[in-house]
Amino acid sequence: MIVRKNDRVVVLGITGKQGTFWTEKMIAYGTNVVGGVNPKRGGETHVGVPIFATAAEAVAKTGGDVAVMFIPPPMAKEAAVSAAQAGIKLLVVLTEHIPAQDVMAMHAAAAKHGTRIVGPNTAGLVTPGECFVGIMPAFVPSVFRAGRVGVISRSGSLGTLVCLNLTRAGIGQSAFIGIGGDPMLGTTTRDALEALDKDSCTDAIVIVGEIGGAMEEDAAAYAKAMSKPRVAFIAGAAAPPGKKMGHAGAIVTGNAGSYVSKRKALEAAGVTVVDTPSQIAAAVAAGLQPGRSRLAASQ
Repeated sequence: MIVRKNDRVVVLGITGKQGTFWTEKMIAYGTNVVGGVNPKRGGETHVGVPIFATAAEAVAKTGGDVAVMFIPPPMAKEAAVSAAQAGIKLLVVLTEHIPAQDVMAMHAAAAKHGTRIVGPNTAGLVTPGECFVGIMPAFVPSVFRAGRVGVISRSGSLGTLVCLNLTRAGIGQSAFIGIGGDPMLGTTTRDALEALDKDSCTDAIVIVGEIGGAMEEDAAAYAKAMSKPRVAFIAGAAAPPGKKMGHAGAIVTGNAGSYVSKRKALEAAGVTVVDTPSQIAAAVAAGLQPGRSRLAASQ
């Protein structure tokens, strides 16, 4: 789920306003966009990229292995299932407000065909200095900087803030993984944590979590055995119990999914949990102190 400049990206919904804008940004940044899909405009070229009538045709003719969706909710299921059937290995689902039954069908198709879904309701993936897939401001040098700290976030805006603070502190990022804010995600915090733990370009990891669900607690179970420095911030400390806040998945019932529950689990696993996003950079720098020279060398 860490995108690389050699990945061959297909854009579903490339000719729409958002698809056009962000495809141009991705290409300018270095993302290898090899094709787009629009059933009504197959055979045309748009922003210098060939358009195909179906995902299957796009994959067959370009070898695309990553796809990103700029598709409205009513058509999201069909687009995602078609991409999985076509052989796409990584599907970034930006769309939010997809009906629950459609999300379930998307995940079932992905499981059947070996496709990794990131999202729904994700802001995307960034490998600073290399490429990005989605709607994150990878091209803004004050926000993203190449380095060796991986960032995981359910929220695109919070993830952007954390990367901004890290960059201001002179700490670059190896990868940003926006897992999304949907209640039924294709990639969990734990999945992303495992990917960054195994990534040789990542020396430390930041987890930006939220109240609701059990993803941070599940990630904590894996984090116990990790040697890389881990820092976390959990949004929603002041949220009232039983009240839905922010993302669709951010709802707390009793103690399950609460701020206290998540913080305790992460701290018990040896993760440094900070109170505010502004404290993350200092905590990361402290955790990296023994390997500081290697971090500096990467920048």
